[in-house]
Amino acid sequence: MDQQARLLSSQLVHKRRQVEVALTCGVLAWREIERSARRSCGFLNNGPKTASSHAVQVGEIVAVLKTKNADEDYAETGRSPKKAKQHSPLYPFAFTVSYIRRRRQHQWRCRDVTFHSANEGLCDQWIQVINEQLSILTDRPKSLLVYINPCAGKQRGKRIYERKVAPLFGRACISADVIVTERVNHARDHLNTEANLDKYDGIVCVGGDGMFSEILHGLVTRIQTDNGVDQNQQDAKLLPCGLRIGIIPAGSTDCICFATVGTNDPVTSALHVIVGDSQPMDVCSVHHEDVFLRYSVSLLGYGFYGDVLTDSQKKRYLGPARYDLSGVKTFLSHNYYEGTISFLPAENNIGDPRDKLQCRSGCHVCQHKPSSKDVQWEMSQETSDKDGRVGWSVIRGKFIAINAASMSCACPRSPKGLSPSAHLADGTTDLILVRKCSRLDFLRHLVRHTNKEDQFDHSFVEVHRVRRFCFQPQRQEVVSLEDPIESPMKTGFRPVCSAQTTCDYGTSCSSWNCDGEILPRAAIQVSVHCQLIRLFARGIEQQQQPPCLLEDQCTLAALEPSRRRSVD
Repeated sequence: MDQQARLLSSQLVHKRRQVEVALTCGVLAWREIERSARRSCGFLNNGPKTASSHAVQVGEIVAVLKTKNADEDYAETGRSPKKAKQHSPLYPFAFTVSYIRRRRQHQWRCRDVTFHSANEGLCDQWIQVINEQLSILTDRPKSLLVYINPCAGKQRGKRIYERKVAPLFGRACISADVIVTERVNHARDHLNTEANLDKYDGIVCVGGDGMFSEILHGLVTRIQTDNGVDQNQQDAKLLPCGLRIGIIPAGSTDCICFATVGTNDPVTSALHVIVGDSQPMDVCSVHHEDVFLRYSVSLLGYGFYGDVLTDSQKKRYLGPARYDLSGVKTFLSHNYYEGTISFLPAENNIGDPRDKLQCRSGCHVCQHKPSSKDVQWEMSQETSDKDGRVGWSVIRGKFIAINAASMSCACPRSPKGLSPSAHLADGTTDLILVRKCSRLDFLRHLVRHTNKEDQFDHSFVEVHRVRRFCFQPQRQEVVSLEDPIESPMKTGFRPVCSAQTTCDYGTSCSSWNCDGEILPRAAIQVSVHCQLIRLFARGIEQQQQPPCLLEDQCTLAALEPSRRRSVD
């Protein structure tokens, strides 16, 4: 098999044991030589008699470097030779391969394996051939634009980047232009007007979901402006962004990072950037009549989640704890709101919000390409909407919460999220309607977000997978576009009612929580743009593989004798 053909193989020394090392187009593999077949290699070896084989995917090699001997290391760093890696007098030359090793809970780490040789030219040859294979991986970034929010979360963004991320980028020979933001929307405005995007292979944000939202709006707006697309037109076909976005989590919740990687770990996210992973993602555009408001990639929440955010804005001095306090206050208030929701169902789309099929790496739902018949059907429904909403569904009622989840919205507090089966890149959003109910019933619904029970299995909850939707509140809005936060919400606690009754507080408007920002209007129109952006991610891996040193058929095949180049 050509894919398994050897590019290079040698007998080297690793951890004082002689090993056979082989490189193919896809795998770097090494196997300890049987004790009976070993020759003296200058080391005292009391290891086990059984041989072990290991392999690393070439695509998950971070870098390969020549290893300095003790004298060189001491001259450059001042480290004591006793603490430096010792080289055998018989094998004074070495090279080190840095690679990805998987840990529990989807975390990745950068590990090293060092091979020794008596031949310096052989080490140089290994470094050259491995680097040649890495250069073939064109998805890997070489130059990045990095934005750091120093105020995100616990104000550790700059330290996280400098201590955990920058060293990894340096090891992988990635250059980075770093901008530490000085105000709200600094990154958005810089991307809109000043940034020379042609210089970079990607954009990295160090911060929370708010920082990512800035990057999203700046990048998408820049692409549309440069190509003459009017974002105020609801039916405008937005152009996808060529640059990928990397998220280094340093915020309070980091929902988007958690839903696309599976963990909020800066090192893991940095390694996804280094290997050039690419995960497409849908983006929702939100309009009020013919005025563009914002983009959303995670949660649009009206009612409960909008009230929580509105109240928490007045308690920013409390830090992340403000969300807990505002959540309790909003729950006790137990408001509901009247309105009309109309939506275009994704009837021809694969999957259902309650099918228990979670979006994972390589998700076949997100990879599904609509047929020409599907496209014609969708266009006919959108055209019919303008003439009489044929194909649209309309629901009027009193709601405690209206949520649109374009991803699972999973986070450490809610491991499965608001909609566990929502997909990242299928061109839909899951519309969740929580009707007026008792406080106790609503509590049961909220609790199910933290466990494995079906949060949709209530008579007062319904969920629909949609491509577009509109919402019209029952009463007239009085919120201005210039000051979206100062809305006429009542902020005091309501009288506590019994669990079996509800309070009649449906006379006012709530606000929309759009990825952590308050929208200035309650009447909105939402459209899903399929795979508008791409992240440096691969989705949550379905199952954790053993650490990246695998003993399998691929390893053994790489170590089998071959006709290709072999050096002893």
